[in-house]
Amino acid sequence: MLSTFLISLREGLEAALIISILVAYCVKTGRTSSLKFLWSGAASAGLLALAFGALLSFTATQLPPGGEERFAGSTSVLAVIMVTIMVFWMKRSARSISKQLQGKVDTALSLGSFAVASVAFLAVAREGLETSLFLYAAFKTVSQDSAPFAGLILGLIGASLLGVLMYRRSITFNISKFFRVTGIALIVVAGGVLVHGVHDFQSLGDLPGANLYAWNFGQKSNFLTTVIDGTIGISGSMTVLQLVIYLVYIAVTLYWFLKLIPSPTVNDRQSPPSAHVPENLQSVPTPLDSKTT
Repeated sequence: MLSTFLISLREGLEAALIISILVAYCVKTGRTSSLKFLWSGAASAGLLALAFGALLSFTATQLPPGGEERFAGSTSVLAVIMVTIMVFWMKRSARSISKQLQGKVDTALSLGSFAVASVAFLAVAREGLETSLFLYAAFKTVSQDSAPFAGLILGLIGASLLGVLMYRRSITFNISKFFRVTGIALIVVAGGVLVHGVHDFQSLGDLPGANLYAWNFGQKSNFLTTVIDGTIGISGSMTVLQLVIYLVYIAVTLYWFLKLIPSPTVNDRQSPPSAHVPENLQSVPTPLDSKTT
């Protein structure tokens, strides 16, 4: 439950931030007539993400024996690659994402309503497709009861509420720090998804060492192993190859993730990160102009 909650909260908040920036910029520049096109583009992207998730599930059920495991393993690896790239991208872009989106809106407004809808669609679709793929892979690594689905729903609700509150400026917090902390947590979750993908390939004989265990508790399980498996995807049985790949992925990815976090400058220590806003709007706050609480 915790893994799906974290994924949907983090990815949902990214989408909520994008939408709130687009909406706030249109409202503050007096272009409210374009809001319906922004919302239609964002809604279309959400429907595409749902359709993509349904397609993944349907495809898996239509595959021949062995095909579902190979498909699950492949989607797990692809999901980890995409999430890792997006975690690094968001960490680098958190300070300038508002400026980038505002520039795209300015360009789209000069091209017409379809272009405005396209900006929202493309910005949200990227998050939605990534979320669908990662959640599909994560669901394969956790128990098949209702807890993972509850975590998904709670995460999306939480992200939506945070997005609304930030847009209304009811709450403020350091966006860069939030994405840094959740980025670390997502990397750990992604490591669990990756080793389950390795397990799928080992069970088919595509990778060696299926019977060479680092540990194997068999069918025994307790509260601790259940929690660990449900949060970071580490099960009660793990092969040596799974363990090596997990440790290498976590160590290398976290090293570069933490290494690439810029050291705070004097200005950064005096004031929190803020979005770059055009000069004629610098007096108008945006959802990313947040103070640390």
